Amino acid sequence: MTDSEYLRLAEAVLTAVEQGVDEAEADIELERSGNVLTLEFANRSKIIVNLQPPMHEIWIAAKAGGFHFRYVDDEWRDTRSGAEFFSALSDYATQQAGEPVTFEA
Repeated sequence: MTDSEYLRLAEAVLTAVEQGVDEAEADIELERSGNVLTLEFANRSKIIVNLQPPMHEIWIAAKAGGFHFRYVDDEWRDTRSGAEFFSALSDYATQQAGEPVTFEA
């Protein structure tokens, strides 16, 4: 994957996360600073989603831990568990929001 392909694909993920926050019923505040999204929940917990261009990865930092995702077979997959990015982010956000939150590509 070239750097430009990575940036195009990763930027689409950040855009989808932003749209998911806008559509969520849960109280989630979103802040974007460059390639970093900060989602803050009503209980003041946070999830950070950030791009790691040198490694062609997307990282999530949540209460559940830190997770690295790499583009494999047309999906962003956790480098350890193989979990799909949007499914994993939905799970972490649901845990922290205390109510269902769903993100989709």
